[in-house]
Amino acid sequence: MRVAIVIPARNAARSLPACLAALRQAGVPSPGRALIVVDDASADETANVANAAGATVLRAEGRGPAAARNLGAQHASGEVLVFLDADTAPEPGWLDALLAPFSDPSIVAVKGRYITRQRGLVARFSQLEFEEKYARLERAQHVDFVDTGTAAYRRDVFLQAGGFDESFPAQSAEDVELAFRLAEKGAKFAFSPTARVCHVHADSLVSYLHKKARYGYFRVTVYRRHPTKLKGDSYTPPWMGLQIVLAGALPLALVARTVGLPGRLSALLAVGFTATSLPLARRAWTTDRALLPWVLPLSYLRAFAQGCGLALGLATSLLRTPGRRPRE
Repeated sequence: MRVAIVIPARNAARSLPACLAALRQAGVPSPGRALIVVDDASADETANVANAAGATVLRAEGRGPAAARNLGAQHASGEVLVFLDADTAPEPGWLDALLAPFSDPSIVAVKGRYITRQRGLVARFSQLEFEEKYARLERAQHVDFVDTGTAAYRRDVFLQAGGFDESFPAQSAEDVELAFRLAEKGAKFAFSPTARVCHVHADSLVSYLHKKARYGYFRVTVYRRHPTKLKGDSYTPPWMGLQIVLAGALPLALVARTVGLPGRLSALLAVGFTATSLPLARRAWTTDRALLPWVLPLSYLRAFAQGCGLALGLATSLLRTPGRRPRE
């Protein structure tokens, strides 16, 4: 199976070498294993780093990873497109594990898995979240979610679908939108839990919450296009939506209490939110017990940030002219 590995990279001269070194150990690039790095208008040595590793380097216009990945896909050949982020480093056996599900001709896309070696509190909490979602994917009868930190698509299906919607700026929800678009047409996906890449998670609370708010903002566009996914998907835990509602309602209830209204509601909301944090708390107990005291406060901050992003995205979508629909 001929494969093209496409890496969008912008100002990635510091993170890209580890990614390319891991790929080199996996025999990439080589015949049948093409390597394409799309330099998305970097102002550093990204292109030189990629050239030195033997990659085919394409120059993009700085329009974000969706456009960069599409450019790489258009220049690629072979049966399968593999998308990889510049801040990942594939583990041994990653590529074979990612490609294995394609032995089933009905599978059109495969999602891999993040791990991390970071020991900071926020990064460990991020990994805890991922592990909870991966557990859902492993139990799912039908996978409808593929994101592009590490993922593979049959190239013909990807191109026929028009690729990623380039109206999504920066890293937002373009990969989720494509997955939902394909799933609604009956496409079958697979999760390969042994296709592991080491990822650099957000390591500060500010950057972590900013990322969550940004994802919330762009999810509004995704859900407007694919409203049936408001009911849930194979990746997102069902209690996360309730957490966002409770996280937003709790400050309002506390404010109401300060002006003399009954305080019972705020207590009920706090208890409800604590209950929704129990799945992550159980996972922390079994995998990273030192995280346990931080699960509740970090879960609340995450949900509140996501809710702020969703609220801003909803307000923006109601005020502006509807954007371009995804290409068919």
